[in-house]
Amino acid sequence: MRPSARKLSEMRPISIETGVTRHAEGSCMIRMGDTHVLCTASIEPRVPPFLKNSGQGWVTAEYGMLPRATHTRGRREAKNGQSGRTQEIQRLIGRSLRAAVDRNALGERQITVDCDVIQADGGTRCASITGGWVALKLAVMKLMKAGDVVTDPITDHVAAVSCGVYAGQTVLDLDYPEDSEAAVDGNFVLTGSNRLIEVQMSGEGATFSRDQMAGLLDLAEAGVADLVTAQRTAIS
Repeated sequence: MRPSARKLSEMRPISIETGVTRHAEGSCMIRMGDTHVLCTASIEPRVPPFLKNSGQGWVTAEYGMLPRATHTRGRREAKNGQSGRTQEIQRLIGRSLRAAVDRNALGERQITVDCDVIQADGGTRCASITGGWVALKLAVMKLMKAGDVVTDPITDHVAAVSCGVYAGQTVLDLDYPEDSEAAVDGNFVLTGSNRLIEVQMSGEGATFSRDQMAGLLDLAEAGVADLVTAQRTAIS
């Protein structure tokens, strides 16, 4: 029995609310159960120096967690500097989103996706990637509506979900009570057409078999399909 009483293959409730900030070109609040992340996409008429005069655009991401997003107050990173965890997560978000972007079609501009965790209950990086894609898509739609981009540079959906082995069973979309006790923990980033972008898996005090890994991937594909449906609804 899962602590939440969900079925092994059942996602937490998913909602994506768009247009939640006034100034960002694209924005959404994604809620996956009790994990809530504000995602905004900002367009800038510049690119990193290594892309200057290349005709190619760039998509990058930043990630942060509010001090009281968790059970106890965390130190504000703006004051104390980014942790290694934060840097690793925001790099994951950036390269995940870039995997489904035609940077030539985007043109020489940069879109920065900011993911701020308002409340955390496991799976914050996965929610950030899934919501970050929605914010990015909305920003690109604004560019296309203005005629600044002719061809849609976004080639596919991108979404992410966690899976793991909890109490000896493979489960989908771990919340914090499961994540903190899971024997195996994995994050799966996929496109809408089920192409893998990144898989992060580790045994937390236990090993896992090839068959278990395949079972987790099957769960992840089903979970990402649900997330892509939520993304389509959000941007329609």
